[in-house]
Amino acid sequence: MMAIDRVAIIGLGLIGSSIARAIKERLPQVTVTGHDASVDVRGIAGELGLCDRIVDDPVAAVADADLVILAVPVGRMADAAVAIAPGLKPEAIISDVGSSKAGVAEALAKALPDHVVVPAHPVAGTENSGPAAGFSTLFEGRWCIVTPSLGASDDAVTAVTSFWQALGAKVDIMDAAHHDMVLAVTSHLPHLIAYTIVGTASELEEVTESEVIKYSAGGFRDFTRIAASDPVMWRDVFLANKDAVLATLQRFNEDLTVLQQAIRRGDADKLEDWFTRTRAIRRSIIEQGQDDAAPDFGRKH
Repeated sequence: MMAIDRVAIIGLGLIGSSIARAIKERLPQVTVTGHDASVDVRGIAGELGLCDRIVDDPVAAVADADLVILAVPVGRMADAAVAIAPGLKPEAIISDVGSSKAGVAEALAKALPDHVVVPAHPVAGTENSGPAAGFSTLFEGRWCIVTPSLGASDDAVTAVTSFWQALGAKVDIMDAAHHDMVLAVTSHLPHLIAYTIVGTASELEEVTESEVIKYSAGGFRDFTRIAASDPVMWRDVFLANKDAVLATLQRFNEDLTVLQQAIRRGDADKLEDWFTRTRAIRRSIIEQGQDDAAPDFGRKH
């Protein structure tokens, strides 16, 4: 198996800083070099001691790296790849953490045609952003989906897989296009709905902003947590994965129309059947360890 002794992280926000923290805790023998396009972020990362070295130049950051992880918004992947290209050693593995994969794989292959690209997506995160928001246990027990590009060797895929497992993640291998459809359902559409509901609530003329905040029930509070996520990151995700998102949104609109008609017609059986089926999905998520059954979603009162 290919040895990963030196890792370069490009982008030191929530995910990048969490990777750096997890490496320090779980892989202390690995040397980590970090870079971020923001001077302020680099300064904070240096103060926090996230990496062995924080450098100003992306080319210098990847010099001698065995694994380079691009932890930038998906809309910036191509630019980040072009920026690091001159400093990459021939055998370096380039990976990423983007929430959409087909477009990212294409962009990285175009920018780095002579290098091994093994895209990945750790399905983990919070609504917070920035280097101070990261924590070493972010990936524990969470899935990381690896979507190898054509031509990636088994050794390179194994190296990336083993790396994420060492950080505490469970790993699945998946086709990039299939990943994008799955994530459109499980992540992208829920975020789009959350942004919409919170925006709608703030615009209703008959409900004042103070009342929305004062009387917010648990469901609305959960939506506001999701809608507080990094707007730049999610802007890029929706544009990068637009085909899968639009297909999923079309199906959602059709299902929403069915429920709308059931409510209008007073079809209690239809509503109860729908809610019973969807309740079973919640139980399955808990059974597979992706959430817990703590009362009131674990809220502290």
